[in-house]
Amino acid sequence: MMEQQPAIGNLTGNEKAHVFKQSLEYSNEAIVIHSNHEILFINQSGADFLDGTKDHIIGLDVLDLFKSDQRDYVKARIEKMMTERQIGKIFETEMFNLDGSLIEVEWYCHAVVFGNVPAIQSIIRDITSRKNSDRKLKEVLDEIGLPIVPVFDGIAVFPLIGMLDDERIEHVLDNIPRKVHEKKLQHLIVDVSGIYTINDGVALFLFKMKAVLELLGVSTIYTGFRPELVQKAVQAGLDIGSLRTVASVQHALKGLNST
Repeated sequence: MMEQQPAIGNLTGNEKAHVFKQSLEYSNEAIVIHSNHEILFINQSGADFLDGTKDHIIGLDVLDLFKSDQRDYVKARIEKMMTERQIGKIFETEMFNLDGSLIEVEWYCHAVVFGNVPAIQSIIRDITSRKNSDRKLKEVLDEIGLPIVPVFDGIAVFPLIGMLDDERIEHVLDNIPRKVHEKKLQHLIVDVSGIYTINDGVALFLFKMKAVLELLGVSTIYTGFRPELVQKAVQAGLDIGSLRTVASVQHALKGLNST
């Protein structure tokens, strides 16, 4: 017959501490326990994560793992948790590996008692791959949201399609200078035939974009004003006569190539 193990409630303080430490040791998560910023314990997953040995890591100042501009913030979070004995919210930051390289991490902390010492248990997760994927996705979405298509040397077409809300308008105005500079444009044909509707915000946006591009030495030609869009533009107070407009992208290209 197998020997019955004692229930947790019947264990002594030292035995409970041993069970607690063992459960941390065998966790796949990188776990660090620190008190007064000194690292008291790190499990093997944590040592592997930081590319070091336990003997080397234990005794280090946990704040030294963070970038200098993040240390005051991390210190304040630790002090708050130690005082209030609360669970801290997960936050994303960068921290140093022992070889000096930076890792993007998700850091989660809560107050514990390690032995007889009030301490903080921190769980660290590497989110570098996820953040890289997020950045690549953002680049793709930025490209989709600002599809400037070169057609000839120094000439490109920018089709505006769908609903132009405040967020999208801000995105275009923030990024279009960089795009036209990268593509070394002299002329940008902005086709508005795909816009759902024109209101005061869209009207102002068309003028702002023209003004921004003129400052960069890029001429703007607007194409695709359908009769219903022209009517809405006039109702919105847009003086279309002050914009350079032609019927279609084809007409704009023909006019530019003939000059």
